[in-house]
Amino acid sequence: MKITKFGHCCFLIEEQNLRILTDPGMYSTEQNDVKDIDVILITHDHNDHLHIDSLKTILKNNPQAKVITNESVGILLEKEGITFTIIEDGQNSLESNVLIEGFGKNHEVIHSSIPQTQNTGYFIANRLFYPGDAFTNPGKQVEILALPVAGPWARLLEVVNYALELKPKVCFPVHDGNLKSPGAAHRIPKNILEPQGTGFIILEIKKEYLF
Repeated sequence: MKITKFGHCCFLIEEQNLRILTDPGMYSTEQNDVKDIDVILITHDHNDHLHIDSLKTILKNNPQAKVITNESVGILLEKEGITFTIIEDGQNSLESNVLIEGFGKNHEVIHSSIPQTQNTGYFIANRLFYPGDAFTNPGKQVEILALPVAGPWARLLEVVNYALELKPKVCFPVHDGNLKSPGAAHRIPKNILEPQGTGFIILEIKKEYLF
């Protein structure tokens, strides 16, 4: 599996000739120029994960791309005339022999006064789990974890404990686009997780990594 991060929660996954793009949001623009995209996964409707103009640009460059998301995002896409397929919690699809499974129902709580939006995490090829904005346990072994490390809903304590609970072989930080300097948000998880057997790899933007 090859992974290239474009920023925040937008990254490209290449598995068995299938090219999957995640969450084209407002914190990155590099994804707008990517070609040969087969699948676009959108976990929820916040604009740091779904930027409509970016999505339209990507689809213009990749008219064959299939958008996979949940009902909440689908409502927004319908208004824009964008075709999509729903995969939610407990559902799955085989895309060019690559299994994509949906896990989780809600975004983590930001504040009691803010309604939780629907959030669907996606498990890819029985190897990589990207939970979106949630600490969902998929109930199966995770080899590679896209670990959300910062946000108004994510305390560092919860971030680290989530990774310790899932015990992936390796994880890499996402949801870090609002950090001016990663600092402790990257250093502390690395120092705690690696002695427990979980590698922590910080992905440089637009650099390809093999897993």
